Amino acid sequence: MLRYCHWRFPPSLAAARMLSSQPPPHSHSTFSSSAVNSSSVDKNSKPELLFPQSQSQNLSSSPSSSSSLKSTVACSTAGAIRRSMATNSQCFSSRTESNDSDLGSLVVVSFYKFANLPDHADFRKPLKDLCEELRVSGGIILAPEGINGSVCGIRESVERVLAFIQRDVRLNGLRQIETPVSPEEEAIHHGHSSSSPLAAGEDAPFRWDHVRVKLKKEIVTLGMPSVSPIEKVGTYVSPEEWNELISDPETVVIDVRNTYETRIGKFKGAVDPCTTAFRNFPSWVENQFALKQESNESQENVEKKDITNKEDKAEKQKTLPRIAMYCTGGIRCEKASSLLLSQGFEEVYHLKGGILKYLEEVPKTESLWEGECFVFDKRVSVEHGLAQGTHKLCYGCKQPISDEDMESPEYEYAVSCPYCYSKKSEEEKERARARQTQFEEWGVIGGPDKGRRPATKPDSPRKKKNNAKLGSSILE
Repeated sequence: MLRYCHWRFPPSLAAARMLSSQPPPHSHSTFSSSAVNSSSVDKNSKPELLFPQSQSQNLSSSPSSSSSLKSTVACSTAGAIRRSMATNSQCFSSRTESNDSDLGSLVVVSFYKFANLPDHADFRKPLKDLCEELRVSGGIILAPEGINGSVCGIRESVERVLAFIQRDVRLNGLRQIETPVSPEEEAIHHGHSSSSPLAAGEDAPFRWDHVRVKLKKEIVTLGMPSVSPIEKVGTYVSPEEWNELISDPETVVIDVRNTYETRIGKFKGAVDPCTTAFRNFPSWVENQFALKQESNESQENVEKKDITNKEDKAEKQKTLPRIAMYCTGGIRCEKASSLLLSQGFEEVYHLKGGILKYLEEVPKTESLWEGECFVFDKRVSVEHGLAQGTHKLCYGCKQPISDEDMESPEYEYAVSCPYCYSKKSEEEKERARARQTQFEEWGVIGGPDKGRRPATKPDSPRKKKNNAKLGSSILE
């Protein structure tokens, strides 16, 4: 089994440690929801949270797929890791030759699953440990209502992480979207960037040496515990059927995303709620469709209304329109559709797989999408075919900006852009400039001694005091 390795070590040291350890067994799995045989898991027992061992008979969906996978996965995950680390170490040595063909191709996979997961905290450490062992980077959220994440790594490693998650029968059948990674991003991820070897991965989809596994109350924050997609959701619509649905004039198309996302692209004719956070969506729905009741009604009026509740409900359902909603990957629509159904809407549809699946499957010539789609990693935006878009990220406010935005006098790299310039104080801007100066000079924010105890000066009072104590102890 591979030893646990902190990737903060210099790559040369990390590579030496990895090469001196034994390779772990590897499992064969696929990205399909059938990657895990749920029948092999005891539904009444808690999931095994140890490092997954080789169980190809449980992870293979069929004998044919097993033989196919054996031919495609010719080397172990550990071998791929050690070759990647060896290449990284060469970036820091005089030997700069590398064999790119030995490195596995990268994939970015976004996934989520709503499930009853009260023991979600138990998953954090084993999941984070596994990702770090396999150098899978990205971000994962665990909550009592399920899991939500986006990760990047070589295919074999990402498959092992997804298979490990789905070993729990409650998380089997993750909704997944795979996005290709450009050769340039792969080179940076693998540490081949000659321009900034100390910050390898800084421009990759995710930092190659870092994975965040967070515990939260919700995997997507709506702020309404009563809304549960586990109990009910709207009707899924495939990308192939989406155009026909939203082209119907009787359908109200709603973009469930936030303003900084809708600003760079949306479906033709879609309603923009202009929300700054998803938790603002319920109040927008109440105001938009006049669902909110007067809070200061007298008790007598309330009792009178109770008599005619059934008639009012039937009338309300007649006036509420057919709704078609969409978001980036589909997760926000799960909650939004559950919310609308609880508010009395009868016809609620949402795009299966979200915008990303639509851009992947629908040809540009037939598409009703306009602009680019914001994504929550360093690609910033994608176009049709999931090709990387043209937008960059303002590191001052984490919002997408165009080439035109960067020509604005309010734009300053890593400090501000036209969308946050007026919202930031001069003190905040100065702090941002200081951080950027540190990064440009040292390759890391905080300087080369970040995380270390600063060395005391020879003539400092603290050092003199420590020397006096040391001298007295030796004499004694």
